[in-house]
Amino acid sequence: MKKHILFFHGGSSEEDYHADAKLVASLKSNLNSEYTIHYPLLINDGTPDLGRREQISREISEREDNIILVGHSFGASMLLAYLSEVKIKKKIAGIFLLATPFWNGDEDWVQPFKLLPDFATHLDKKIPLHLYHCTDDDEVPLTHFTIYKQHLPLASFHEITTGGHQFNNDLTVIANDIKSV
Repeated sequence: MKKHILFFHGGSSEEDYHADAKLVASLKSNLNSEYTIHYPLLINDGTPDLGRREQISREISEREDNIILVGHSFGASMLLAYLSEVKIKKKIAGIFLLATPFWNGDEDWVQPFKLLPDFATHLDKKIPLHLYHCTDDDEVPLTHFTIYKQHLPLASFHEITTGGHQFNNDLTVIANDIKSV
């Protein structure tokens, strides 16, 4: 039986999509043919959250049960926001978030990206949740990872020494954890 992965890219442009395609390729090369990966291009539709929640909702609803969700950077933060704001009807086998920003501040532009103050209480505690962060990430500071540790005590946290924001385009560690789900 095929296992299905849905991967949400970071950033808000086609350039970001193409950069994260290397992450998807690494994931594919580290998983066997039992897995399929769907990698949609998320289009910036000009709405305050760039249309991410709606696009993520549509992509999840079109998939079969037992989907594995993976998000990188901005895609990870919007996936987490969506999962904490909406009651999901699909069965999710696992959630894997990479280099996830924790949006905060009072600026108008950041408001659509912020999580609800009690976001963690709205997540399904039965779904395995894994967060990954490279200590040398120069785009999303490690302090964001630390904030998530405070809010998500039941999640598994994986701190990776090197790899930068793009994990050196090597998702071997994540692939191994996906295989355990």
